[in-house]
Amino acid sequence: QVQLVESGGGLVQAGGSLRLSCAASGRTISWNAMGWFRQVPGKERDFVVAISRSGGRTVYADSVKGRFTISRDNAKNSVYLQMNSLKPEDTAVYYCALHSGVTYNLIVPWEYEYWGQGTQVTVSS
Repeated sequence: QVQLVESGGGLVQAGGSLRLSCAASGRTISWNAMGWFRQVPGKERDFVVAISRSGGRTVYADSVKGRFTISRDNAKNSVYLQMNSLKPEDTAVYYCALHSGVTYNLIVPWEYEYWGQGTQVTVSS
């Protein structure tokens, strides 16, 4: 079992920045790719970004390219999401997730087997 706990969400003005953290416990996350997803009420959970086990490969949704940066520290069993130039449309609950490793598809939520409880990010205009 893996427990994932997100933190760092909050209210920020458009153009501002936030850094989300995802702390894992239960076992090491170094064996798995990790991802961030986001969801607004009434909509599906959308892919934001993912990072490979070593951190050498990253995949970004087009909507966040150039503004968001994912990183990981396997020694700290943690993943981070630096969000810059935030826009009102980035408002959502952000979830950290651990990839199952069954396939190489990092952008679909059903390939992730553990999820955090989410952290709210609200960007005001």
